[in-house]
Amino acid sequence: MKKRLILKVKGQVQGIGYRYAVQKEAKRRGFTGYVKNTDAGGVEIVAEGDERDLQNFILFCYNGVVNAVVQKIDESRSEATGAFSDFVIRY
Repeated sequence: MKKRLILKVKGQVQGIGYRYAVQKEAKRRGFTGYVKNTDAGGVEIVAEGDERDLQNFILFCYNGVVNAVVQKIDESRSEATGAFSDFVIRY
């Protein structure tokens, strides 16, 4: 069953390629959605995909990006809407 996951990543995650690594991993897993920097210095991720894969994706967001220092990830879930056709970086 497809779900939507919204992550607010806090820590040292800007200026180190975090968004590019997240995009690559999300595409590898077949997710749709986006990743973008926030004005507060964090990163927002909206991903739609299989619920089990999304749970593993959270672990990647904590530990899978070299040079990132993730302090906290706030997460919320809902039903997938199918609003996205790809996984992109938003500016």
